[in-house]
Amino acid sequence: MRRWSAFLSALVAGLVAGQVSALALENWTDGRPVFESDIRRQAEQDEAQRVERRKPVVYPKYMDGGARPDIAPAEPSIIYFNQNEEVGSIIVDTQSRKLYFVLPGKRAYEYPISVGRDGFTWSGTERITRIAEWPSWTPPQEMHKRQPGLPITVSGGLRNPQGARALYLGNTVYRIHGTNNERTVGQANSSGCFRLKNEHVVHLASIAKVGTKVKVLQAYTGGVSQSAPLSSLFSSRARDEQPSARETVRR
Repeated sequence: MRRWSAFLSALVAGLVAGQVSALALENWTDGRPVFESDIRRQAEQDEAQRVERRKPVVYPKYMDGGARPDIAPAEPSIIYFNQNEEVGSIIVDTQSRKLYFVLPGKRAYEYPISVGRDGFTWSGTERITRIAEWPSWTPPQEMHKRQPGLPITVSGGLRNPQGARALYLGNTVYRIHGTNNERTVGQANSSGCFRLKNEHVVHLASIAKVGTKVKVLQAYTGGVSQSAPLSSLFSSRARDEQPSARETVRR
């Protein structure tokens, strides 16, 4: 009986020791290759993945943009300017990645946008020369040189990078347009165009018109707030308290 107990104790001790040794070995290797052949194989796999990532994506020469659903316009937030701006004009604040459509009373619609990445930002004043619904997209030659494999043209639709609407700026290649990937809105990743969510660009296209002035700035310095300035509140209160013409005659 004692021999049997001793045998069981030795067996349990051996199993525990084996588990500890295996755990120690696992922690020692930390899941990394141990032998030189394993290290070389891992390096070859990593390099193959890097080469694959560097390969340009090749699209069909003439690409179908996909479905063109009816997208309801979504009204964005309204902000307040600290100074007067031209009502009905558009201001692009590149630094804040915001586009403003100026309303009466120092107010404006505020749209989040994508702007040009490093080396592709610009500033100036243009006017809208065309507004297109589900526009086609023909990448310019400069873009083909930077990114070989792009299609010659993409028809309008949800897969088209310009999205549901495009507002063309003067005679330039730049546009205010929608997107086929809303996760990119708010980033600096375009080639100089200004990208909005599709429901926002549909809203903007419904209130802007051909001839609308678009002022593109590196940074808007006029001051913006989320609530009405006190001066505006006081002026509106003064107007409310001003007696009407009929009351003035009675007095």
